[in-house]
Amino acid sequence: MLREWLIEYSNDVLSGEIVACKKEKQACRRFLKDLDKEGTDNFPYVFDEEKAMRFLNWMTLFKHTKGVLAGQNIVPTPIQIFIFSNIYGWIHQKTGLRRFKRAYWQVGRKSAKSQSLACVSSYESMALGENMSEVYIGATKSEQSKIVWNEIKAQVQGTDFFKNKYKIAYGKIEHLKTNSFITALSKDANKSGDGFNPQCAVIDEYHAHQTSEILDVLQSGMGARPQPLTMIITTAGFELSNPCYRVEYPYVSKIIDPESSIENDEYFVMINELDEGDDIKDERNWVKANPILCSYDEGIAYLRGELKAALDVPEKMRNFLTKNMNIWVNQRDGGYMDLSKWNACGIEKRDIKLPNIEGKETYISIDLSKKEDLTSVSFIVPQENDEFVVLGHSFIPEAKFHSKLKTDKVPYDVWERQGYLSTTDGEVVDYRYIQKYITDFVKEHNIIVKEVCYDNWNASQFANEMMDEGYPMVEVIQGMKTLAPPTKHFREIVYQKKIIHNDNPVINWAIGNAVVRMDHNENEMLDKRKSRDRIDPIASIIIGFSRAMNHNYNGETDFSELYQDEFLDSIGW
Repeated sequence: MLREWLIEYSNDVLSGEIVACKKEKQACRRFLKDLDKEGTDNFPYVFDEEKAMRFLNWMTLFKHTKGVLAGQNIVPTPIQIFIFSNIYGWIHQKTGLRRFKRAYWQVGRKSAKSQSLACVSSYESMALGENMSEVYIGATKSEQSKIVWNEIKAQVQGTDFFKNKYKIAYGKIEHLKTNSFITALSKDANKSGDGFNPQCAVIDEYHAHQTSEILDVLQSGMGARPQPLTMIITTAGFELSNPCYRVEYPYVSKIIDPESSIENDEYFVMINELDEGDDIKDERNWVKANPILCSYDEGIAYLRGELKAALDVPEKMRNFLTKNMNIWVNQRDGGYMDLSKWNACGIEKRDIKLPNIEGKETYISIDLSKKEDLTSVSFIVPQENDEFVVLGHSFIPEAKFHSKLKTDKVPYDVWERQGYLSTTDGEVVDYRYIQKYITDFVKEHNIIVKEVCYDNWNASQFANEMMDEGYPMVEVIQGMKTLAPPTKHFREIVYQKKIIHNDNPVINWAIGNAVVRMDHNENEMLDKRKSRDRIDPIASIIIGFSRAMNHNYNGETDFSELYQDEFLDSIGW
């Protein structure tokens, strides 16, 4: 029976008999715990084996359309059986409606993702029993959204069972009996799903979505459906500022983490990835990210070839890690820092509280904006153990707020509600808000202001007003000699986990955006001109760190060696 098979599979994963990653083990542990409490007052769901088998049998109606099995009927693999038995088998004990309204599966390339999404799409439109079901395949590019759509088309056209049961016209696959249809959406084709009533939203390769717009619109249109489904399938990626890594991946990871307080009984999660510290050259680890590909000899041979190419040509390693090993990697061309290293310094990842900064000497730094940019203020607090607490806040003009939501493609509104961002009156940032914020911060935390560091661009009046308030203002000259050493050293101590921060999403985003330019001596500094998005929060940190990095606890700070050349240049020697 299916229930017994799922229990045995879960136990084999947990015991190590089936090699699996930490997160797959967590998903199996979650399933077993749910079975233990099914049908109780606090957990009104039961596992319906018949409904799970109905979908698995549906998959077997179709034939493989590609690869070594092309032309043969699909036989669900163990990982597919586990995933889709959960999604379709769990129901509410009173209503009979499905439990999981949302599902996330992250897995390596060539793991039957398109095949699985095609089966889900056709089932939701043709077999679930919903009349006038609407199924949308959401992607950023037309070509990407068409991959799953074409797979569905090939599946139904290759199966005698569907003869005379559907028609294909105007970019839709229509089920004649229920007036249901499947269609592809994409951002670049200006098809975003507005005004639709989805029964099912299929989101393919979510890692590539620069915003959550398509996902959000499709989700918002499901309100009238009694049992809708949003199905997200993706590999890892290297754009860590995109919403898949920034929002969805951390959230679903917490859902299955038994030590997390986050619970969502309506969200199914499966993540197949290499674990931290796994050797990518050890073939025994590959199955963790590739449970289907590693089930046959040709798949393992394919991975061997991809690894060899990545070892021979370093430029190919990023794709091997993200697409084949399913590891999130922040390696954009010219990128400043691996964002995962920065995230590892956050109090959430460390599972610690932010150190008490009351009474501590603090370096405050400001990156004052041009008209279109953010203005950011940072607080860098040296610790006695050579660590630094780094905090920050950003400002945006109210008049630009809503337009920037669209053009910058990040959730400024959410960050404002969370307290990491403030709006100021007018078309440009009113620097009086920054002055007040600094004053309030100093009073609230009772810190000792060592210096307020600033770039002199457009800041003369601001600096004078701050000096009138008694703040020790220090201009930091913007140039390679001044900023290259702190830019390099700040990254080094991040990698050494000597930074402690409070997981500020605005700073996280800016670090993911930052790129550097390098001179002939391989000195490097942040380059705003090459950065595709805002980097003001990290630019502000580097300005302050240029002074804080030489802090000592004798009440003095020695900048003579670091800035001697800059000083001589400034006086014309």
